[in-house]
Amino acid sequence: MRLVRHLWPESVRARATLGATAVVALALTAASLVLFALLHANLQRNANDAATAQTDTVRQLAAQGKLPGLLPLSHGADFIQVVDSRGRVMAASQNVVGLPVIAKARLHKGTSRATWSGEPFGEGHRQRIVAVTTRTPHGAVTVYAGTSLRDADAADRITTMALGFGTPLLLATVALVTWWVTGRALRPVEAIRSEVAEITGHALHRRVPVPAAQDEVASLARTMNATLDRLEDAVVRQRRFIADASHELRSPIAALRTQFEVALAHPDPALWPDLVSDALADTVRLQDLASDLLLLARLDAADPVSRLPQDLAELCLTNLLDNAQRHADHRVEVALRTDPDAELAVLEVSDDGPGIPDADRERVFERFTRLDDARSRDLGGAGLGLAISRDIAHQHHGTLRAEPDPHGARIVAYLPLSPSRP
Repeated sequence: MRLVRHLWPESVRARATLGATAVVALALTAASLVLFALLHANLQRNANDAATAQTDTVRQLAAQGKLPGLLPLSHGADFIQVVDSRGRVMAASQNVVGLPVIAKARLHKGTSRATWSGEPFGEGHRQRIVAVTTRTPHGAVTVYAGTSLRDADAADRITTMALGFGTPLLLATVALVTWWVTGRALRPVEAIRSEVAEITGHALHRRVPVPAAQDEVASLARTMNATLDRLEDAVVRQRRFIADASHELRSPIAALRTQFEVALAHPDPALWPDLVSDALADTVRLQDLASDLLLLARLDAADPVSRLPQDLAELCLTNLLDNAQRHADHRVEVALRTDPDAELAVLEVSDDGPGIPDADRERVFERFTRLDDARSRDLGGAGLGLAISRDIAHQHHGTLRAEPDPHGARIVAYLPLSPSRP
């Protein structure tokens, strides 16, 4: 087995060619053997039938006592001899007149007919000989009739030569055609491979060529391009996320540094409470931002959670309520209901704040998005709350949308109900 694995080609093109050629060779060998056997058996049967018909005709004449000395040839037989029980030739066909007994019957005890092949006289071809015994008014005689197997031998030689020359030619043709067809079929794969080899982190815009033929290779190319689209989108989002996070972290760090520099430049104890209070606020803002960034990183790396029963209050209320409280003027409302027809739990959090314009209902779920940037910074928001909430909803196979409300903002979460719930 190790030798077979060592000799087995590694190229798909070579393996396909070798496999196809081997299958055709086996099929052709089996078909050739069957054809040769059928042809040989048919010609042998025809010769045997001709000799049998001749012996039956002569046997009937001998049994009636009408046996002539010179026997006519018919039914395609090549010679006829009638021999008595003492081995004397009583009658024969013209071509064997005067010759001694050409063949001796190989009759088994209790039988009256025998068939075999041989070369009774030198005409260069084997004979199919049939011998039959019969009783005549003058005693028992044996009738010998022979039919030449020249046609069978010639057919055997021609078939053998044809297969000997034709089989290698046919196998070579199969190998060449398979090699060409396989190479043509794999050419797009090589184009895809070479293009993928050129794609790097700085060239994610490149795509593999899609063959014109609508086959499996084209499906592979389209799937690979779709994968590259997702990969490029993920990398772009990651780069934007890093840039936005760096920008957000820079502001509180810069503010802390400024406050510490002011404290060092003006060591007045009367200013310290205000400086410490401002530094503490920036530190809390920095801590919250770091926590949100860590949570987003964990959500991006996590697989979708399994569909197990969850407490909806523990799962979603925190970020949505924080966002509503930050933007509300006087009122925040929370509603939880079920939609049995859609098998969904529906969570609504609304406030009486400035609301969300129609054009920004999707943009508010993007990371680091602020509709009112200055106001959001003063309140400590980094524009990550709704993005985190949507990611959590997606992790639980649900959705989160901003829906129209005439009195403010309304955020609605749709989550699948547990199978055990009505």
